[in-house]
Amino acid sequence: MNVPNGLKYGVSLYSYTGDMNTVMTLDDAMAEIASVGATGIEILGESNIRRYPNPTTTWVDQWWARLQKHGLQPTNYCSWVDIGLSRGRDLTRDEGAEILRRDIGLASTLGFSTIRPKFGIVSMELDPHPDWEHIVEANLDYAAQRNIVICPEIHAPTPIKHKVVDDYIAFIERTGSPHFRLMIDTGIFQREAASAIQPGISEDGHKAGWMSPLAVPMSDLIDVLPYVGFIQAKFFDIDDNLVDPQIPWVEIIQTLVSHGYDGWLSSEYEGDRSVYRGQEQVRRHHALLRSVEREFRAGELGPPAEN
Repeated sequence: MNVPNGLKYGVSLYSYTGDMNTVMTLDDAMAEIASVGATGIEILGESNIRRYPNPTTTWVDQWWARLQKHGLQPTNYCSWVDIGLSRGRDLTRDEGAEILRRDIGLASTLGFSTIRPKFGIVSMELDPHPDWEHIVEANLDYAAQRNIVICPEIHAPTPIKHKVVDDYIAFIERTGSPHFRLMIDTGIFQREAASAIQPGISEDGHKAGWMSPLAVPMSDLIDVLPYVGFIQAKFFDIDDNLVDPQIPWVEIIQTLVSHGYDGWLSSEYEGDRSVYRGQEQVRRHHALLRSVEREFRAGELGPPAEN
């Protein structure tokens, strides 16, 4: 369960990739999330919504019934604005804006509070297509009407000290809108290489891309924390002793608690996809996170390290 006035714990259904629709139904996944004491559920729209983007009324009613049954709260809805959807040309700005508007509406209908749009990228450092700003600004009023916060993701290999993040923050400050914030993926704090292999990604891609340690310092997180609306708690492996060899959870939790973050930490397991492993890893992850928060609040860990 979540600690009153503390961090809020959830799970992304992406953690169960490989298990979903093979050994787990959506209802099974919700039951699993609730069983680890989490209260938030994060989804991928096109992967987890039947007949996306036009679910039936029956499916929507069942979604709400399952939330009530398992005591879960919708947190973040992951979406894509695929700029390259049409062969031979990029989508127009208005076409991209309409895709985002569609998903904002669906996220709101399903009870979510944030949406992560993944825009088409134009570089290996994940610079978004330059039309992102128009697409988002065209939807700010609609996001306000639907009580949704748009949160683009800061994901390796993009560090916090980067033009992408600077541009997002400049947009927040220019518009003054509370309906645009940053999403932090904790993979950017990775200190050691991960050995997990993901189907469809080459070994070279793993070494050079999103599994390579970026080691963003906690001081950079502190700088942008006022702009953060959601955190995807990315991890690759928790061992039998509840030790994560890649992600520095003690430092992350210390930093978040010390600087007043009381939002969601949504577990996103992205390690080996052998059957049932994601379920066991999420259980270990939640045990680890809660123990660190509990010990830090009890004064057993000392102050956060300066870096």
